[in-house]
Amino acid sequence: MKKITRFIQEVRAELKKVNWPTRKELIDSTKVVIVASVLLMIFIGAVDAILSYLVNLVLG
Repeated sequence: MKKITRFIQEVRAELKKVNWPTRKELIDSTKVVIVASVLLMIFIGAVDAILSYLVNLVLG
């Protein structure tokens, strides 16, 4: 039981050292991830459409 208590105390101490992002930083980072995901989705969709068109030309 002592080991568990010590472990939890050490975890709490380490979590106090963490530099947590501010609300604004978190929102800005989330926006970047969403925009990057949308751009990647558009790129992959365009490549898929082009490759599908080319395959249909060759096999069609």
